[in-house]
Amino acid sequence: MGGTLAVGRQLRLYLAYGLGDAGTGLAATVLGFYLFPFFTEVAGLSAGFAGAMLMVIKVWDALSDPLIGWLSDRTRTAWGARLPWIAGAAVPLGFCFAATWWVPPGAPGQRLAYYSVMAVLLMTAYTAMNLPYAALPSELSSSASVRTHLNAARFTGSLMAGFLGLVLAFSLVPQGAVGYERLGILGGVLIAGSGLVCAVGLSPFAHSALRPASHLDTIWVQLRRTVANGRFRMVLGLYLLLWYALQLMQTVSLLFLRVVLHLGDDWALAMPMVFQVSAMMGLWLWRQVAQRRGRIPALRWGLTLWGVALVLALVLPPFPAQMGAVWQGLFLTLLVLTIVLLGLGGATAFLIPWSLLPDAIDADPDHPAGFYTAWMVLVQKLGIGLGIFVLGIVLELSGYLASQGTDQPAGAVVMIRLCISVVPGTLLILGLIVMRHWPRRSMQQISTFR
Repeated sequence: MGGTLAVGRQLRLYLAYGLGDAGTGLAATVLGFYLFPFFTEVAGLSAGFAGAMLMVIKVWDALSDPLIGWLSDRTRTAWGARLPWIAGAAVPLGFCFAATWWVPPGAPGQRLAYYSVMAVLLMTAYTAMNLPYAALPSELSSSASVRTHLNAARFTGSLMAGFLGLVLAFSLVPQGAVGYERLGILGGVLIAGSGLVCAVGLSPFAHSALRPASHLDTIWVQLRRTVANGRFRMVLGLYLLLWYALQLMQTVSLLFLRVVLHLGDDWALAMPMVFQVSAMMGLWLWRQVAQRRGRIPALRWGLTLWGVALVLALVLPPFPAQMGAVWQGLFLTLLVLTIVLLGLGGATAFLIPWSLLPDAIDADPDHPAGFYTAWMVLVQKLGIGLGIFVLGIVLELSGYLASQGTDQPAGAVVMIRLCISVVPGTLLILGLIVMRHWPRRSMQQISTFR
């Protein structure tokens, strides 16, 4: 009976924790794949304005991280430090997500002002929910194995919800502005519901979870200790590099499929779903490899598969529309293979950095998980925000014009291909260099639940 209860308790923990990233995963996936095309093709913003808008989202999201991380470390309730934030932000996040996909009347400048305000509200709610949530693994267990399982459950929920969001987008986006509005409403309901269910599901574990020290040092002392933490610097560098590579590819993926490969909308909109499914498979694969061989070997093998996918993306020719069915079938097979390898390899960007972060937090005597999580996410978001802004400018300089649809000049076509192959590949190599001195743990900690 006791073993059955233990298994049931673990299952509840993993399921509840996995649901916590479902809402934010759906939001991040749909925003990542569709917000740039929505701004340029539906809302009537230029590529430069759209890139600036994405930068506003990332920068504000990053700036709010340290404050919310600092506040959540100091939150004292019967539910612990994190769950009140998750429960309180779920409904506002769902509402703001829905409002982001509405096209207000007026000139492009007025729309830009509306989206700027909505971006600030959206990302404030996103951070208030996601950052305290991301800090939980280091507090729910001291075991590297359990922490890896928690992060695998987290990103499985995130990718499954993201896949659902892509299915909704596949069905609704062809309807134009009305379809985007419906996507926002349905997504908002799912986001709010999953956050509330997560908070309720984790409530039994909040009472016994490790909590930050009662008397935390000042923010400046904590910041100095964070900067001096060598393990944290490595995890932070890895996370920034891998996630910028992933975000860059995500942002230009539909442009690559439509403009460079000349795929029709049905095929182009279906490919992100292939990525989501293969990334979920990759989470399971690298979790198993990490358990048996270690997290760093899992990282190296995953980035190798990712690199192979980038080489294929670099050399893939446009869709052979004028050739026979055999050549077209061969092309589509090669494209699906490329995306499957990308999903399998890209899953390491989800799993490995977050599985390594608790190791860095453990080295700090105050164990301020919210503060470490905040700075990790802040630097990542600032880097990605700046990078996406530069992407919009670079695309405009290369001759890309949203008004021309898929008929873009040769310079824009080359730039899009480089942004989905050579640039991410360089970032992956740098990620491996950053982690070359990561210390090997002599033994796995005993799996325990507090």
